[in-house]
Amino acid sequence: MLGTAGLPHILMRFYTVPSAKEARRSVVWAIWIIGLFYLFSLVLGYGAAALVNGGPERIAAAPGEENSAAPLLAYELGGTLLLGFISAVAFATILAVVAGLTITASASFAHDVYANVIKHGQLDPDGEVRVARITACVIGALAILGGIFALGQNIAFLVALAFAVAASANLPTILYSLFWKRFNTTGVLCSMYGGLSICILLIIFSPAVSGSDDAMFAGFDIAVFPLQNPGIISIPASFLLGYLGTIFSKDPGDEAKYAEMEVRALTGAGSEKAVTH
Repeated sequence: MLGTAGLPHILMRFYTVPSAKEARRSVVWAIWIIGLFYLFSLVLGYGAAALVNGGPERIAAAPGEENSAAPLLAYELGGTLLLGFISAVAFATILAVVAGLTITASASFAHDVYANVIKHGQLDPDGEVRVARITACVIGALAILGGIFALGQNIAFLVALAFAVAASANLPTILYSLFWKRFNTTGVLCSMYGGLSICILLIIFSPAVSGSDDAMFAGFDIAVFPLQNPGIISIPASFLLGYLGTIFSKDPGDEAKYAEMEVRALTGAGSEKAVTH
């Protein structure tokens, strides 16, 4: 739940609609669809274990091991037709998620980081598009390398790691920005960079990466952190860093901007122009 709130699947809905009214409608639909999908995933494994001939042993022996539960269940219930349908849905979902994340990451880096931070706003739109294209290629290459190293890992487990990263890096900033007037830029930086760094380091030194037979790198052992998922540590740490960064900063925050954002968030008033742009 915390990871989903920090992923761009919901936030990117605001960039694909013409008005504030449609943005709200799009977000509501996305939340319901994602919520129902997660409810389905809760019973998928149990259903496969109960209905697939051979049970968990057959699933574990199939190519992909745990990741074969859904295809085997589809084949058991509907034969090749349902298996083909489920495979097509899975492939389309993967393409949609990868495309959405790539576009969000490349556009954010090109506009927010490169154009406004590195170039201080002195970058024309063509240059911004060029940087976004280069960023998309770099992100794609890194994702391919990461996929090669994670070959054979349980997909649900890898998704859980991605959720931990998203919740550690983004969620505290989102919540503090919405509900804390005192929250400022120092708190944002401490929360985002601190939470992200802690989460990544704990993953690197966890049994998910080394020290076990099913780790990404089973040949050596640097697993000094006992948990496979660091969320229970990194998410509270990110909230704490955001709080401490804000408290110890001399910046009092801008209550006028907070009041304006609160009105927009609760009523949608004045947001049509911003959403359209």
